[in-house]
Amino acid sequence: MKNSILILQSNYIPWKGYFDAINRADVFVLYDEMQYTKNDWRNRNLIKTKQGLQWLTIPVKLNFGQKINEAKISQQLWYKKHWKTLVQNYNKASHFKEIEQLLLPLYNEPISNNLTDINLTFIKTINQYLGITTKIVRSKDLIFSGDKNEKLIQICKQLNCNHYISGPAAKAYMDLSLFEKNNISVEFMDYSGYPEYKQLNEPFEHGVSILDLLFNQGSDSFNYLKKNNN
Repeated sequence: MKNSILILQSNYIPWKGYFDAINRADVFVLYDEMQYTKNDWRNRNLIKTKQGLQWLTIPVKLNFGQKINEAKISQQLWYKKHWKTLVQNYNKASHFKEIEQLLLPLYNEPISNNLTDINLTFIKTINQYLGITTKIVRSKDLIFSGDKNEKLIQICKQLNCNHYISGPAAKAYMDLSLFEKNNISVEFMDYSGYPEYKQLNEPFEHGVSILDLLFNQGSDSFNYLKKNNN
C-alpha cells in the first residue's frame, strides 16, 4: 500500500501548486529546520494588482545562520498593512465577501511572533477551506541527521511513508538510488497544465498567492488545483 509524503519548507500564503502538492500526499512535513534565506518565499508572496504584480512581505529580523523556525517578526503591524492591500486589490472580486470572512480573523490580530507559526496557521486555514485533509507534521518533532538525502529518507521511514513527493528543483541534488535501496519511490511534481481562471486583471498569472484564486473562485477553487481537473 502506497503511503505518500511531501516535505517542504513553509511559505507565506503559497501559490496553488503548493496546495496541490499537499493534497496529493497522505502526510505533509513542514520542514523548517533549514537555514532561513532572505528574499525567498518563506516570508513573502505575490498578488495581482492593476499596476501588475506586488509583493506582500512579512518583515523578519535577520540573524546570521538562523533556521526558518527561528525567524521572528520585526514589525508588529504587518498584518494590518497586508489586509489593507488585499482589500484594495480584491474587494471587487466575485468571492471577496466569502473569503473576507475566512481570512479576516487571521489579519485582525497577530497570530504569533514566529514566522513558521504564522505560515502554518494560514496553510491550515486554507487547507480546511479547500477540503484538504492531509496530515501535517512539523520537522521539529522528528529525529533525523546526515546529508539532504539521508534526512529525507529518515523522515519517510519515521512516518512509515514509502512514496516521496518532491518539487522538481530537488532533481539537482537527490540520489534516487538511495531512495530505491530504502524501498521509497519518488515522484516529482509537474506544475504545468493548470487551468486558467478569471482574474481581475490581465494578463493571466499562475504564480501568485492562492489568495488570488480564492477571491476569484471561492468554493470552486479546489478544481483549479489538480492538473486537468482530475
